[in-house]
This record gives sequence, structure tokens and C-alpha cells, in this order.
Amino acid sequence: MPPPSVPLSFLAAASIGLIACGVTWIWVRSASAADPHSDPAIAAVHFGVLAALTMGILGATHQFTPVITGRPLRSILLARATFVAWLAAAWALPLGIGFENVAVTATSGCLALLGLVLLAWNLAAPLSVRGKGTPVTALRLALLGAAATTLLGATFVGDRQGNWFVLSAHVDLAMGVLGLYAWLGVTYIGVAQKLWPMFMLAHLPDGRRAGRVAVWGTWLGAAVLAGGLAHGAPSAEWAGAGVLGIGLGAHLALLWAHLRHRRRKADLHLLFVATAAAWLVVAAGLALAGALLLPHHYRLGVDLVTAAMVASGGWLLEALVGHAHKVVPFIVWSLLRSHGGRNGPSGKPLMFADLYHHGWAGATYGTVTTGIAALCAGLGASWTPAIAVGGALLAATGVIAATNLSARPLQLLTAVRTGPVPPAAATSQRPEPAKGST
Repeated sequence: MPPPSVPLSFLAAASIGLIACGVTWIWVRSASAADPHSDPAIAAVHFGVLAALTMGILGATHQFTPVITGRPLRSILLARATFVAWLAAAWALPLGIGFENVAVTATSGCLALLGLVLLAWNLAAPLSVRGKGTPVTALRLALLGAAATTLLGATFVGDRQGNWFVLSAHVDLAMGVLGLYAWLGVTYIGVAQKLWPMFMLAHLPDGRRAGRVAVWGTWLGAAVLAGGLAHGAPSAEWAGAGVLGIGLGAHLALLWAHLRHRRRKADLHLLFVATAAAWLVVAAGLALAGALLLPHHYRLGVDLVTAAMVASGGWLLEALVGHAHKVVPFIVWSLLRSHGGRNGPSGKPLMFADLYHHGWAGATYGTVTTGIAALCAGLGASWTPAIAVGGALLAATGVIAATNLSARPLQLLTAVRTGPVPPAAATSQRPEPAKGST
């Protein structure tokens, strides 16, 4: 696996991006309520999708690709360069759109292309492995989805003078579908098939077929739906939505199977994962209602489709925050052990549960879930106060999660580096006595 600083840097940037997303929604609440396709609203969306979701998913990709494939990344230096390029692009794009700066927006497209090339080159080596099953296929397809989303986005942001956001709202929606489902969604669906058995202690008799349907159905459905949206082809839109529904339905069925076969008691992680799945159902209902209302009540249909995209992002955000409370302690625990840390704050052997406050973790669940719901309601009903509340809660989620997952590990790491070697550590370094000795 890569050094802990690689995935942790992406995840830290994701929390800061979520704070920026929430603050931006508060700032643009009136403009987004009046027109969800306005530039201020698009800027807030890109802070959420790029600076928060994409950075978080990229952190998971760099952490779990070597685990899934059994092969290391091509280069740690490439991973760090990828982080810098995507971080700069994730902030330059929404800032350029929000302040209508053509040069900054065009620069963001170049940075995103650079980040894509670095990511693809670094992952090509481990993803060339054969015989590792559906999760590897998901990561390969996700890389193609990332390429399609980035290339399409860079093509448009290269020249903002044509005012293309206003003229081609369907193209913007097509990029959203590609990014959320063909890239980020497929990555999560693939990685989850490795994480769920470990975190839930659930081993299915045979979940490979449902896993393949989830990955291929989601990716193909998103691709066809995005193509239909971009070209204004209703038949392709409905066909793509149907295939996408099959893929996501298989993903939900696979989750239900893991829940039925789990041997670990219900905990906060399970609540995060189940709530994330519920946002998919909400998104499907809002999208169907919006599509049916568009021909008759255009503005209401647009608002409902916008709320559906927020719920889709909520699926990934809720899952990302929930899994971070498992993954970050795992990474930090290994880091502390490598520096000689053996005992937790209570003096007992260091456990994953010692590395964050569980009460604040529960508060994080409340803020992220309520924030997504408020943002869906605000954009779906053009209700300015709800948009502001949703933004405030999302910003609070970023602050609480980042603080909660870093405060105790930093405290313990400082104690290990500055204090004497704990007795448990010294004892563990003694050689075992030979057989037969007293």
C-alpha cells in the first residue's frame, strides 16, 4: 500500500472541499433558488463534486487499488503529483465559474487533463492484473468514466465566451451523470464489494453475478443516459435510465445480501451505508417525477431533476463520510504502530475505536444526512432558507469529521514522538524464550 500520507492528503482535501461547498451554497442561495443552472449554482456544485467527492474517491482509489489488485502503484511521486493537479483543478474550476474568470476556468481544464494523465499512468500498472474479479473491472471502467468526464468538461471550459452553460443545460447534466455514476459511482460500487465483507464480517455464498450486474449496468446505463441527454434523444435517455436502474438495483440487492449475512452487530458504519443506499431510492423517485413533469411544468421538472442530482451526490457523500470513519482509523492505527505506539488514551492496547470520538461521529451522521435533505428540499422547492441550512450543515460536517478523525491521532503521535517508549512497546521487543526454557 502507499504511504499513509497519500490517501490521507486526498481525504483531508475532501473535508476542506466539503466546507467550501457548504459555504458556497450559503453564499449563492438566492441565485440557485432563482435558477439552478446559473453560474453561482454551478460553482457550488463543482465544489461538492470535484473538491469534496472526487478528492475523497481519489484517496480511496490510491489506497485500495493496490489492495484489490495485489500490485503497487507505479510511483508514489506520481500519486503526489496527481494530488496537486486535482486539488488545483478542483478549486480553480468553481472559482473561475463563480467569478466569471475565463483564464482561471481554462487553466482548470488544463490541470484536470494533467491530473487525468497522471492518474491513468499510475493506475495502469496495477490495473493490468488479470483474474482479480469484478472490483478490478469496476476500477478500469471508472478510469474510462473519469477520462470521458474530464475530456468533455475540459472541452467546454476551454472557452467560456460562448456562454455554453446557459445554452446547453442538458450537456451540463450529461457531464453530471457521467461524473457521478460512470466514474465516482462505479468506483464506490467496485471498492464496496471488498469493503463490505470486511467491515460487516459478511461472506456471501455467491455475490459475483450481482456484483457484475451492478458494475456493468451502472456504467453502461450512465454512458447511454449521458449520450441521450447531450444529444437530446429521449429514447436513449429512457433506455440509459432503465439500464442504470438495473445496475443500481443490483448494487442495492448486493448490499441487502451483505446485511443479511453479516456477523457484526449494527453500528454507526452500518447506519451510514444504509442511509446512503436510501438516497439512491430518493434520487430515482425525484428523477422520474422530474422527467414526467418536464413537458407540462418545465420549472418544477427542472427543480426536481436538480434535487435528484443532489440526492445522487448524497449517496456518495454519505457513503464516503461513513467509510472514512473506518478507513482513516485503520490507516492511522498502522502509522502509530510503526512509530512505536502501542497503547490508547486509557493505557490499554491501541484499538481502532480509540482514534476518534464516537459521539462526534454520531453528530457527523446527523449533520450530513440533514444537510443533504435540506439541500434537496431547498433546490427542489426553490426554497432559499433550506438551501442555506443545507450548506451550513454540510460545512459543519466537513469541520466535525476532519477534527474528529485527526485530533486524537495527532495527540497520540505527538506523545509517541516526545515521550518515553511505553512499557508495552518495550516488552513487545524482547525476544521470546526458546522452547523448554523457564
